Amino acid sequence: MPTTPDKLLGGLITRLIQQQDLSRDEARDAFSLVLQDRPTTMQQGAFLAALTAKGETAEEVAGSWEAIYDLDTIKVPVDAADVLVENSGTGMDSFKTFNISTAASLLAAAGGIPMARHGARAITSVCGTVDMAEALGVDVECPVEVVADSIRRAGIGLFNGMSPQTHPMALGRILSQLHFGSTLNIAASLANPALPQIAVRGVYAPEVMHPVIEVMRAIGYRRAIVLHGAIDASDKGMDEASVCGMTHCAELTRAGEITTYTFRPEDFGLKTYAAGELQPAPQIADEARRFVALMRARENGARSRAAILNAGLIYYVADRADSIAGGVKQAAAAFESGKGFEVLQNWVQHQTSDPDRARATLAKWV
Repeated sequence: MPTTPDKLLGGLITRLIQQQDLSRDEARDAFSLVLQDRPTTMQQGAFLAALTAKGETAEEVAGSWEAIYDLDTIKVPVDAADVLVENSGTGMDSFKTFNISTAASLLAAAGGIPMARHGARAITSVCGTVDMAEALGVDVECPVEVVADSIRRAGIGLFNGMSPQTHPMALGRILSQLHFGSTLNIAASLANPALPQIAVRGVYAPEVMHPVIEVMRAIGYRRAIVLHGAIDASDKGMDEASVCGMTHCAELTRAGEITTYTFRPEDFGLKTYAAGELQPAPQIADEARRFVALMRARENGARSRAAILNAGLIYYVADRADSIAGGVKQAAAAFESGKGFEVLQNWVQHQTSDPDRARATLAKWV
């Protein structure tokens, strides 16, 4: 009698509960079944939970990514793909901030760094990357070709990781039902249709930094930083570089080596702030208004410093600065110039099928 998808996945779940690792091929095959919705929902959830509880290996994440990219990602070429940079997080972190990665990406694009972003809607907060972009006027349900054109013309574009325009088979269905960080969150965030080779990526827990950076090296990234930000006197953390405590980093160098280190905001001339200053507003409209004020350099507290620190890492990993400190200095100059808002205006204009409506949406928050 042939093995059913439930029995096949059940056998793997048993092995994971016994703390046995899967090979890359086994992980790819298992995630292929999940993406095709062949096992029962109960078996799918148990598999993701068991793999997360065991702790993902690089081989398991790579197998998951391979299934997602091969089966459920619409690919699109972007000119000069070797200099594209991605800045995103896995989500599911224990402390929810305003959308720092979007602010950092705009400051990086203001410095001429092309940003090919790949994000998702919020599940446990109000301002996920896609939610914020949509509130600002960006079309987040457009074809990937429109996103690629925005990257070329505005210097930034966002592929919606939960849209069938980007991942037509299953990612939106699965991610919208998950309320814990899993291998799928990690692998899905890597399945960028433009396949950039440079990235700053935040993760929901420090123990997944090494598997993620190892996978990124294996699938073709040339430069990357994977990080997790801590909060002083707290057990909570964020998938961003932190202005509230220590940031833990794993860096992939151009020589293909992986190094690890930590830093604090003071290392780059920044203050340490209370985490509450980074929390989003309760309503997306209020958050959009604050975000626009930030990009117009109208805020100079914790939010601006968080955006500058995270953008500084992008300048560094993109080889626009020879150190993180130098990157932070360039990001601060971009912030003070207000060019981040100019990039935002161009992004809204180009990632849309209705420029007039997009401009009007952004104008509500100015």
